[in-house]
Amino acid sequence: MTKPRVEITLCPDGPILIRGADHIIDFDGVAHSTIRPVVAVCRCGKTGRTPWCDGTHKLL
Repeated sequence: MTKPRVEITLCPDGPILIRGADHIIDFDGVAHSTIRPVVAVCRCGKTGRTPWCDGTHKLL
């Protein structure tokens, strides 16, 4: 059985876009399930929805 392909894209001055993952593990080792085919993970550290990007980086 082959594993699904996961793609990671770094957005300039924005989040990390992850395609094809079934979960994301945060800094504390907590697994967060993904329900969408593409998820945006925060890189600025200012989100109110850790680990997901909420667009706060646009205000910085």
